[in-house]
Amino acid sequence: MCGIAGIMTRDGRPPDEAVLRHFGEALAHRGPDGRGRYLAGDVGMVHTRLAIIDLATGDQPLFAGTGSHDPVHPDAAHHELADGEPGAGDDGWIALIANGEIYNHVELRDRFTAAAFATQSDCEPPLHLYLAHGPTFAEHLRGMYAIAIHDPRHGSDRPGRLLLARDPFGIKPLYYAEVDQGLAFASEPQALIAAGLVIPRPRPEVCIELLQLQFTTGRETVFSGIDRVLPGETLKVEAGRIVARHRQEALPEGGIGAVDDGDSMGELDRRLADSVLVHQRADVPYGMFLSGGIDSSALLVMMARLNDRPVTAFTVEFPGAAVADERDRARAVAHAVGAEHVEVGFDADDFWRTLPAVAACMDDPACDYATLPSYKLAATARQAGLKVVLTGEGGDELFGGYGRYRRALRPRLLGGRPMRARGALDGLNLLRDGAGWRRGTAPVAGVAGNGRSALQALEAADCADWLPNDLLTKLDRCLMAHGVEGRVPFIDPVLAAFAFRLPDHLKVARGLGKWLLRQWLATSLPEARPFDRKQGFTVPVAEWIAHRGRQLGPLVAAQPGVAEICHPAAVETLFRHADSRGAGQAAWHLLFFALWHSCHVLGQQPSEDALETLAAAA
Repeated sequence: MCGIAGIMTRDGRPPDEAVLRHFGEALAHRGPDGRGRYLAGDVGMVHTRLAIIDLATGDQPLFAGTGSHDPVHPDAAHHELADGEPGAGDDGWIALIANGEIYNHVELRDRFTAAAFATQSDCEPPLHLYLAHGPTFAEHLRGMYAIAIHDPRHGSDRPGRLLLARDPFGIKPLYYAEVDQGLAFASEPQALIAAGLVIPRPRPEVCIELLQLQFTTGRETVFSGIDRVLPGETLKVEAGRIVARHRQEALPEGGIGAVDDGDSMGELDRRLADSVLVHQRADVPYGMFLSGGIDSSALLVMMARLNDRPVTAFTVEFPGAAVADERDRARAVAHAVGAEHVEVGFDADDFWRTLPAVAACMDDPACDYATLPSYKLAATARQAGLKVVLTGEGGDELFGGYGRYRRALRPRLLGGRPMRARGALDGLNLLRDGAGWRRGTAPVAGVAGNGRSALQALEAADCADWLPNDLLTKLDRCLMAHGVEGRVPFIDPVLAAFAFRLPDHLKVARGLGKWLLRQWLATSLPEARPFDRKQGFTVPVAEWIAHRGRQLGPLVAAQPGVAEICHPAAVETLFRHADSRGAGQAAWHLLFFALWHSCHVLGQQPSEDALETLAAAA
């Protein structure tokens, strides 16, 4: 796991050295173990490394020759490569930098037995795939990744093309900006801003979408001029301009597959074991986050089966708060499998102290309160000496777990309601102009059809926007802020393809989602009590905000980003009544947005107290 950034100029000149330096400084937190630089003609690239696999020789950039039998260039391990140095863009040498993990790198090496591999890096096989398959190389990868490849041999206007590829589920982020200098890319938008390539000017309609949905959708980010490489997309860039796009879908085509109910449990066991096994490939210590729910409990059971040593599992608790406490269930599961269980407290003081730092790390914002415990759990894991954690994201989306799916499938007379039928701010008279915020959700309508069931269409919609732009962004930023890599076995393509094509009755039955996964867990670990009704993971943000609502209201209302799109008086009234139904969630969204805007638009450094940070911006 790492940070990557780079630029291909339009006029053919070498990139500005200052831009590359700013890239490296801005992404240093993503790669505390080393820094690499590549400069060849009109392309410059920067890599900051978090060393997980091949600690000794896996530094990037990596190089491969134009012949399938050529080795990676021996200078690939150099941290600095510039024009005039051997291998730095010489004709015939292809350069790669990557952020992510290629889980099938062992199997890919077996496919290239005649090739001479110079490292044990999981990112070296993609170079040979590119030489064999060209721009469609990513279709052969199993993993999470954002990859940049510079090939000096190709290009129509002038020699050289740049490929940017992102994994199909969008687990790893990748952004780009088409600027006067050319095409720039980075793992985080803030790196493009720090390099002076983009002014941090928000798109108002996207800000409203964020406040209403809690995340943003589609290609456009909240920053004008910065876009996302979409999940599964590969961009081809020549002469500093995008000339082609190719898209690999995350989910299989068609509807429900031919699944034998009698063998479905065994097939789930085989595929889950396979996914967890490859997600544990690492040369550093790893653990997992345990909520006590179905997904994380299933991961822990499988990890315990596949490991000789006790698994280290981290669970968050909210002492003294009026929310469902899953400590007892998590503790029982951890004890049953002999895991080393670490319980991490998160209280009101943590909330006010951590919130500014969380807003600062979420440059691509999501108003998801789960960012808060994720941030502290990551800090605790790193302090314990871990660099990798496995988490349960994706289980709900692929096994039909969310209550909103069941609600959307019910007739309206029985309480049915479409997903995201209302925004968090609807009916509160807060917005100056709230029209049009749903425009980004329209493209997900295309996930229906192709013989898919209504449940599959709902799952596919979440996989298209909610999963990459909320859950996975949250995981990436909050963990990488501490130099920790998050891995998500449930959205491995092998397991995901099986889960998505399961019949609906193996996903939803007797009013419960994730039916097959619950059955598997009941058989594998009855102590998990998988058929108990789960109240859902909740962080008591509304409770904490309500205690300081009268102080917060004027500060949030006066914050420039909020004042531009909301009526200040209505904001103050909202915070005075933050303990009422519906108001707490809206107040949380506005509070997070105010802190995010102060940091990423106004350029204010966050303090260790949310109110102090707001007071400085008001």
